[in-house]
Amino acid sequence: MRQNYWVVRDWRGVLGKFEGFTLIELMIVVAIIGVMTVIAVPVYEEFTIRAQVSEGLSLASGSKTAIAEFYDQRGNFPSTNASVGLPLANALVGRYVSSVDGGAAGGFGVIQVTYGKDVNQKISGDILEVSAVTSAGSIQWVCRSSSLDLEYLPSNCR
Repeated sequence: MRQNYWVVRDWRGVLGKFEGFTLIELMIVVAIIGVMTVIAVPVYEEFTIRAQVSEGLSLASGSKTAIAEFYDQRGNFPSTNASVGLPLANALVGRYVSSVDGGAAGGFGVIQVTYGKDVNQKISGDILEVSAVTSAGSIQWVCRSSSLDLEYLPSNCR
C-alpha cells in the first residue's frame, strides 16, 4: 500500500534544500541600507548641530540672571562681564562654545554666544545673540542670529 505524505514547499522547492541568498537578494538589501543611510545622515547631523547650539543657550542662562539682577538694581544694562561679576567672555566656555559675552553691545543687554572649539564646521564662528527686552520693569529674553541657519536655532528662537 502506498503512503501519502505532505511535502511543505516554498517558491524555491522543497524546504530543507535552501542553501543561501541569491546575488539579487543581497543587492536589494545593500540598496535599501544605502537609501536609509542617505536619509539618516543629514537628519542626524542637523540634530547634533541643534544640540550644540542649545549648549550656548544653557551657558547664557547664568549671564541672563546676572544681567537681570544688575538691571533691577541700577536701571540700566552692564557694559562688560566684569561689571556683573561674571568672568571674561573667553572664560565662559563649553565643549562647543568659545565665549559668552554679557556686555557685547556696550550696555544694551545683549549676550553674544560664539561657537567654536569642537563644534560642527557648519556653525564654527557663528554667533547667537540673546537680547533683553524690557517692558514695565520686567525683562523678556529674545534670541536671534544673523549667521546661524534657521533650522539650527532652538524652537524658542525661531
